[in-house]
Amino acid sequence: MEEKQRVIQEYVPGKQLTLCHVIANPDPVLYTKLGLEQRNAIGILTLTPTETAIIAADVATKAANVGIGYLDRFTGSLVITGEVSAVEMAMGAVNAFLREKLQFAIAALTRS
Repeated sequence: MEEKQRVIQEYVPGKQLTLCHVIANPDPVLYTKLGLEQRNAIGILTLTPTETAIIAADVATKAANVGIGYLDRFTGSLVITGEVSAVEMAMGAVNAFLREKLQFAIAALTRS
């Protein structure tokens, strides 16, 4: 009899931005699958503690002309949409605010 392996995952909240990625000019099917209005870019952020997604959405929408595609305060997920330059500007502002004002560990802004 083969022994089964068990994997135990723990969620340990910290002050962290773990993903900060811009998808520039995505295939239109991606918008359809995600249920988003078609724009030129999608920005994806993952944050802990999870409620930080609310703060990040506020900072992003004040920093640039972007829309909130999805916000989940229970998972810490935030998706923003807009022009490529606006999404990058908004995500850069979120990174800076979290690092400077809230002393978060941040992720580098990446782009595909």
